[in-house]
Amino acid sequence: MSDAPPLELRGVTKEYDGGGETVRAMDDVDFHVDRGEFVSIIGPSGSGKSTMLNVLGLLDVPTDGEVLVDGRDATTLTDRERTRARKEYVGFVFQQFYLISSLTALENVLLPTRFEDDPGARDRAVGLLERVGLGDRLDHRPDELSGGQKQRVAIARALINEPDVVLADEPTGNLDRDTGTQVLEEFTRIKSEGVSLITVTHDDLVAGYADRTVRIVDGRLQ
Repeated sequence: MSDAPPLELRGVTKEYDGGGETVRAMDDVDFHVDRGEFVSIIGPSGSGKSTMLNVLGLLDVPTDGEVLVDGRDATTLTDRERTRARKEYVGFVFQQFYLISSLTALENVLLPTRFEDDPGARDRAVGLLERVGLGDRLDHRPDELSGGQKQRVAIARALINEPDVVLADEPTGNLDRDTGTQVLEEFTRIKSEGVSLITVTHDDLVAGYADRTVRIVDGRLQ
């Protein structure tokens, strides 16, 4: 582990072809997250929040600028290398949970390790589910879980590969206030262990838990 930020953007611009015209979703963005820091990204719809999260998560490649992972430029990586870096460094939590309905909670958490020879994965998965209060739900499928329980399964899944950074897209968007608070308290525990958290959100509750909030408008950080 280096002293560099686990994720950093330097002068990142991202453009798309929007039906005959160029849409600039990110415009010369500089950003970093420190180790163990919780950063909330806010902004109106269409401001570039989701694009920024996709670029940070190595799901999208910038048109210009650099994405640094642990101090190393990831924009020069091949697709295979980028997939490997994403698996090693980044975990994802989504508003819609994206759990596989035919799999149990335990099997869903294990999914990111499915094609690896990882003998410790099952023990880690059980431990993560116990940690988020679902030790008695290992064999339950998503339709047998509440919204809050599904999101906690998703958090455990995001942590299974022991990432440096967890990226969360509207993590409380489908949850009531009390359940959202429980999820954010789990984020606080994750942060205390040195994992960085970056959330995209419209929820003021999330910003209240974050160490720092940045606002993006028309592709530019304010």
